[in-house]
Amino acid sequence: MSNYKTVFFTLGILQIILGVFMFIPVIVQFIYSEIDSSFFGASIVTIVFGALFFLTNINHDKKVNLQQAFLLTALSWLSVAIFGSLPFIFSSMEMSVTDAFFESMSGITTTGSTIISNLENAPRGILLWRAILQWLGGIGIIVMAITLMPIMNVGGMQLFKISSNDSSEKILPKSKEIALRLIYIYSALTVLCTICYWIFGMGKFDSLTHSMTTIATGGFSNYNQSIGYFDSVYIEISSMFFIFLGSIPFIAYIKFLNGNKKIFKNDTQIRSFLKIIVLSIIVLSFYLFLTNNDNFSLRSIFFNTISILTGTGYVNAEFDNWGSFPITIFLALMFIGGCAGSTTCGVKIFRIQILYLFILNQLKKIIYPKGVFLIKYGNSKVDEKFIASIISFIFFYFVIFFILAALLSLTGLDFITALSGAATSISNVGPGLGPIIGPNGDFSSLPDISKWILSVGMILGRLELFAILVLFLPSFWNN
Repeated sequence: MSNYKTVFFTLGILQIILGVFMFIPVIVQFIYSEIDSSFFGASIVTIVFGALFFLTNINHDKKVNLQQAFLLTALSWLSVAIFGSLPFIFSSMEMSVTDAFFESMSGITTTGSTIISNLENAPRGILLWRAILQWLGGIGIIVMAITLMPIMNVGGMQLFKISSNDSSEKILPKSKEIALRLIYIYSALTVLCTICYWIFGMGKFDSLTHSMTTIATGGFSNYNQSIGYFDSVYIEISSMFFIFLGSIPFIAYIKFLNGNKKIFKNDTQIRSFLKIIVLSIIVLSFYLFLTNNDNFSLRSIFFNTISILTGTGYVNAEFDNWGSFPITIFLALMFIGGCAGSTTCGVKIFRIQILYLFILNQLKKIIYPKGVFLIKYGNSKVDEKFIASIISFIFFYFVIFFILAALLSLTGLDFITALSGAATSISNVGPGLGPIIGPNGDFSSLPDISKWILSVGMILGRLELFAILVLFLPSFWNN
């Protein structure tokens, strides 16, 4: 195991950081007179394990090769989900190991599915911990997507590789400095979101927790009715604005701060992201206006479209009552997701764009058999190897989705619950469809085996499939 000292050393650091964050809800417990030993005990256990990993692997070469990068990525999320479940297990809510792990995995993967039926009566410390998990998961996936995934060549993420030899990226600092800048930007957006929520009527505690889950596009709320509980246009507008800011590539913020003032206007992902939002809102508005005036509400259409597309999962209306066509649209939006290098999940905008360019290129070759057509994305030429990576990712994405749906059906779930549950887990959206896991439902009544299947789907979707699947190849473990 000496080859993996760097991996376990890093895991130790992550667990120590996680243990330190567990002390934050203790402050809330004092403020609201909910003092117990749940977070203190969980923190001590987490820090002790982290210290053991740290100290026993302190003599390492401080380098990470490709094999170790995959292993570190998978173990990071898994270990945080395991130790992040301890406060739930030790709390007065007396969650089972299955429920605690499901809630923790849903948090750290920014999925937003919950097994807590009565959120209004949940301890404040637990509500804050759920928000912290999503906040940590959001910044974690941004840093990983920009620094690790491009060198891992996961599903076309190599397109966003930061290289000093690439003239288009010369304005960017090195990876470690980028990670620090991302944390500063992410934290600043969280503070701004908190202030906006507070100004427009949220309490201080609700403002803090909802800002964390908004920027992380996670969607955990303190109320069963989600954002709809506040029934405030201004809060919903603030939420949509900051969800959008969390859904665009965070590397664009760094480029903007480094002098590229037109990056938000020129970025091809951001432009397509906006077009999908506008087109979806127009289509849904026309449909609901013409067929179901009772459910027609531009406010609800705007909010839920943005929330579902970005994988946030906040709701302000029971959209599963809008009819089969809107449900189909929302299901499609779940799969699309937001931009690469953001907190969102799904297939990602850039893969949809490149798949479209590839199909268009194939049609041109049919019409002009002797023609030579190049595929370009932005300023980069897209070669066949890269396209194969994109197509294989999308293929496996839907294969795994159908496998998850089939497995959930075998556990006794009805068709809508199984299908939407598989979609919401692999796309890390949060709410599903139907009366059980719909917009104002929860996952508490599902069988334990279903929750474990959904947990697997969450981590697969969050880590771009291949970062997990490659670990099961025997050839991966060969030196």
